[in-house]
Amino acid sequence: MMSPRPMSEDRGSSIHFRHTPLQIVHVVGNFFRIWSIYSMYRYFSQTGASVVLFLFCCLAPAAIIFLTLQKPWKGKPLSNTQVVPSVINGGITALYFIMWGKGLKACGPLRAILVEYSGAVLGVLSAVLYGRRGFVWKKAAGLLAMLVSFYFLSQGWAMATRFPFSAKDGSVSEDQTEQVLGMKAMTIPIFAGILSALRRVIARRVSLKNQLKRRLHAITMASATCFLFPIAMWDMIIGSTSDNSRELPFSTWAFLSTILFGVILIFYVDSIAEERLHMVFSSPRHLMVAGGSIIALEILYKMDFSLIGFIICCSILGFGIHEATSLDRSRKDSSRNSDTSNGLLDDQDQIPSLPT
Repeated sequence: MMSPRPMSEDRGSSIHFRHTPLQIVHVVGNFFRIWSIYSMYRYFSQTGASVVLFLFCCLAPAAIIFLTLQKPWKGKPLSNTQVVPSVINGGITALYFIMWGKGLKACGPLRAILVEYSGAVLGVLSAVLYGRRGFVWKKAAGLLAMLVSFYFLSQGWAMATRFPFSAKDGSVSEDQTEQVLGMKAMTIPIFAGILSALRRVIARRVSLKNQLKRRLHAITMASATCFLFPIAMWDMIIGSTSDNSRELPFSTWAFLSTILFGVILIFYVDSIAEERLHMVFSSPRHLMVAGGSIIALEILYKMDFSLIGFIICCSILGFGIHEATSLDRSRKDSSRNSDTSNGLLDDQDQIPSLPT
């Protein structure tokens, strides 16, 4: 009698082969998104431009593009239980962009990108409220590891001139404006990361259908733009800077890259990663992709960068995220093994189809 094991192994290898192009899309999309962040940071550091005004000028055309592509007014009418949370989520998204942009300007791109994974603390909160007691200690250990990683980042461990075991002297590179900040200065990007995770959770809870989720995301981005408008106008009237008359040669690239890659492309890339690769944002796998892009861009932009210190911080952060977001793997693995042995796993369940 033929064993079903080779059949299941062939099916697993074919699924992995099918996922390879999507994994490449995910890596490339995240690289372009992080590239736009570095362009935005250079624009801020060289011009001193207003963060809120810049983000509003990026979100407004991005919201128009989302509305044009998704057309939320067409198709099945949306209920108030879907529209109202999406509008509220727009306010959370606007607050996230403001705090994240200010954190980027103050802390630099490397810290702002890594601290965005602080949204994994929602896993600790869910374990405290709804989980078992054994999980609470495990997730608390993950939270502690994340805080240790953020502390090392705040002390400049990812910088060549601040890494405690570096043999370099205190020479400063051309683009170095990062300093030893302390945990107090890191609270703004940490809170922004929590808001980022919260807005993703709300978007998932409102609708589990892919096409409907994208229509609601267009409403969310339009709502975020509306929330940002009065703040941007107030910032332009009251907080107009005096030394912004000189233009940055690549300011157009900073705007276009943020609109196309930092807002629009990354939404579809992350949607594909969640739907087809089962990879959420606050996960060690996502952190690995972001870490590789950060290393390449830190070298490309000639930043004050310590590879060893960065790997140490990322390893501790990845361990913390893994523990803070881990599920009951024994139960999950046992159910998965029983389904595999019985041959009940179907490709349609493993890979949900994307809407056209």
